Amino acid sequence: MNAVSLILMNFRRKRIRKILTVCSFAVALFLFGILAIIYDAFYLPIEIAGADRLVVQNKISLIMPLPYSYRGKLKQIDGIDLVSYGSWFGGVYQDERNFFVQFAVDTETWNDMFPEFIIPPEQWKAFVEDRQGCIAGQNLVERYGWKIGDRIPLKGTIHQGIWEFNLRGVFQGKRASDDTSQFWFQYKYLDEKSDLMRGYVGWYYVHVSDPGRAEAISDEIDDMFANSPYETVTETEKAWTAAFIRQFGNIKVLLMSVGGVVFFTLLLITGSNMAMSIRERTGEIGIMKTLGFGGKRILFMVLAESLIIALAGGGIGLFMAKLFAMQGDPTGGFLPVFYLSSRNILLGLSISVLIGLAAGIIPAVQSMRLRIVDALRRV
Repeated sequence: MNAVSLILMNFRRKRIRKILTVCSFAVALFLFGILAIIYDAFYLPIEIAGADRLVVQNKISLIMPLPYSYRGKLKQIDGIDLVSYGSWFGGVYQDERNFFVQFAVDTETWNDMFPEFIIPPEQWKAFVEDRQGCIAGQNLVERYGWKIGDRIPLKGTIHQGIWEFNLRGVFQGKRASDDTSQFWFQYKYLDEKSDLMRGYVGWYYVHVSDPGRAEAISDEIDDMFANSPYETVTETEKAWTAAFIRQFGNIKVLLMSVGGVVFFTLLLITGSNMAMSIRERTGEIGIMKTLGFGGKRILFMVLAESLIIALAGGGIGLFMAKLFAMQGDPTGGFLPVFYLSSRNILLGLSISVLIGLAAGIIPAVQSMRLRIVDALRRV
């Protein structure tokens, strides 16, 4: 009988214990998958933020507006080749639980400012030509079953009243991490219908020709509007996104703490299982050594058994997490980017391997060093 046959035979012994251990791995890796999804939902926007885009907002707060007249002044700054703007709308679709991002955007520059979003030219043209037109992301369209031509009513919370829009286009992202749960409509429509924002915008996006000059251009913008009624603070899109996420607290520490506790507990469970299994087979190990099985071969067999448990449970858990992620964001739009990346799947499998090795190494080394006389004495 070869080593592979013995490994498989040992794996089938004490099936209830093995199944429970595999299930422990599956639950732990499923939880890891969910934590990884949440982590990416918060921090991937920082990683993919454009290095050549700056965000100009009111120095007091993001909710405070900026004059529309700033647009022309920003265009005059050397090194800026494109200026766009947007405003938060904050409407409600059917029910207050139906949350999604709604921006009033500049139709002249928005599409050029964000080339990572793919919109068919004919759909963008239809959007520009319709003052009540809107464009929605693929995620949002699938979530509510919309189709081009639909009439979409939103109840304004900041801008009171019922606002009706015609869906003229659907955009997709070039990357899986791009947020396609946004809703865009024309700023001109907002400016005409609402007295609240007339002559003002929420913030400006600025595209710089040389990302290396981003910091200098940011200082120049803020100096230009210093001591004015509407002072500004300008940051790179990456820094601005990071600052926005920090408002939710230190999500990274929280997720890592929960994950660390889960994996440490899993290590104890798996290590205890392997120690019990080897202790029960002490006599068998002595007989195997008598028959010529070397210490290294015994070491390999014990580690292999531990790895099989780890990979079986880890694979099941990650598969379940992937299926869960494919159902879409369960938070009602709070986590618009909700998917389990291949990178995190490989990371989860790697963690499973490490835990399997760590849990099996002590019993494996003890088995390798076990003397035949000591082993047979316990029979």
